[in-house]
Amino acid sequence: MPEPVSPESFPEDRLVFVPDDVDLSRSPLAGHLDADTYVLGAFNPGLTRLPSGNLLMMVRVAEALRDPIRDGHVHAIRWEGEEGSAGRYVLDAWPLEHADTADPRKFMLRGGGWKIMALTSLSWLLPVELSADGLEVVAVHYDRAVAPRSSLQCYGVEDARISKVGAGWLMTTCSVSPERHSTTLYSSENGLDWHFEDIVLDHQNKDMLIFEGLIDGHYWAQTRPLGDLYFAYPPGSEWRAGPSINLAHSPDGLFWKPCRRPGIRPHAATVATARMGGGAPPILTDEGWLTLWHGVEPKEIVGIYRTYWSILDRDDPSRVLRTGHVPLIEANPALTQPLEEQMYLRDVVFTTGIAEAGDHYVVASGEADLACRITHVAKSRFERA
Repeated sequence: MPEPVSPESFPEDRLVFVPDDVDLSRSPLAGHLDADTYVLGAFNPGLTRLPSGNLLMMVRVAEALRDPIRDGHVHAIRWEGEEGSAGRYVLDAWPLEHADTADPRKFMLRGGGWKIMALTSLSWLLPVELSADGLEVVAVHYDRAVAPRSSLQCYGVEDARISKVGAGWLMTTCSVSPERHSTTLYSSENGLDWHFEDIVLDHQNKDMLIFEGLIDGHYWAQTRPLGDLYFAYPPGSEWRAGPSINLAHSPDGLFWKPCRRPGIRPHAATVATARMGGGAPPILTDEGWLTLWHGVEPKEIVGIYRTYWSILDRDDPSRVLRTGHVPLIEANPALTQPLEEQMYLRDVVFTTGIAEAGDHYVVASGEADLACRITHVAKSRFERA
């Protein structure tokens, strides 16, 4: 097995957008709340190349209450309004005796027999235009921000993934509400102005990555359903029970049928990928579909997130041709050292986008759930030895 490649070996690897780069006076929440907010994180950016040649990051901005606990209550931000309207943002107050507030980002409500959670932040999506190499910010398009417009998004819109399919663009997002924790779809004719299509995957089926091209006339996507129960593989199996990266296909991009064959599954021989989920939308190479995904090694509450890669068969993406078992990208503490006072998570890199750039790929990731990281990865990394 080859030795891990250190982050310093990448020709370019830097943070390009951080919480202090967000102007909250231009936030969709501005002027709605009688409470101070701040940017908990500007991270997990979807990525695509615009017709101009520049790149676009769709950045998740987690806007949080600076003092969520006051007057004997813990507070959550919620959108309300008519479907399709800008609506308004309000604060909900929960008595402290009914809540577990050990994690400042969220709180758990006691009772009910199952886990019930609320957030002290609300996420919206900010389009940030970058230079063609992804290393400089060209423009921040506050006028094109994507924010809740429906009750199924009342707790926020999170983690965009953008795919160029044919002449248009598709963007999946995670929409959060008491109704369901779902995947929603947006479309665009230019990669910058986005139209809400509909919910496409139901409760807790997220990390949906649409392949950048059709297979036998159908759209394909990676999905990652979650749950509290998984059935055991037989003793001695090469696979580990738990979350896996599944597949689905669709005639139109709106109505999706699960693929009966499994996709990428965690290996029993390592705990480094005991949990996994999709990262960047699969792109077609000469060998097959290149997919970047995250593996999570158990550690404390959150775990250690790393980026891995696989090549899938171009005609049958349930066939995994090759996988890099050594992490491609790992968290880099040197990048976040200037942001030390804002850090609340460590050991997390969460890759969410990829774009072609000649002899290399521009890869976009969320670093520490805090900032946007751009890494140039040589295409030779994925070639056969």
